Amino acid sequence: MLTTATLGLLCWGLYSALWAIGDLIRGARLEWWAEAGQIAFGVLLALAAALVRVRMPGGLALAVGGLLGLQSLAVHNAVHLESGLAPQIAQGVLGVVLVGLTLAAPSRGGTQT
Repeated sequence: MLTTATLGLLCWGLYSALWAIGDLIRGARLEWWAEAGQIAFGVLLALAAALVRVRMPGGLALAVGGLLGLQSLAVHNAVHLESGLAPQIAQGVLGVVLVGLTLAAPSRGGTQT
């Protein structure tokens, strides 16, 4: 479960950052600060995925911060790109599922009962 959550967080972060970079190259449809924020939060989420994988203290909090930052920018982008509410709901559900998978994964150390 932890590997699935890690790959999901990594792919989401890389996709978000690369989408914003591609949008800047093609001709930005959004404000520069929104594109820069999406790149920053995407990179943050991709880096946090590695910390989540090794169960570094604070790694999940960093990943949740990246997810919330991307979600807030997605709400802004939906207004400009006229994509509607459905993608926002799907992104929120996916974020909750990924965090839930991370929390449900058994810890690697300690005693087993």
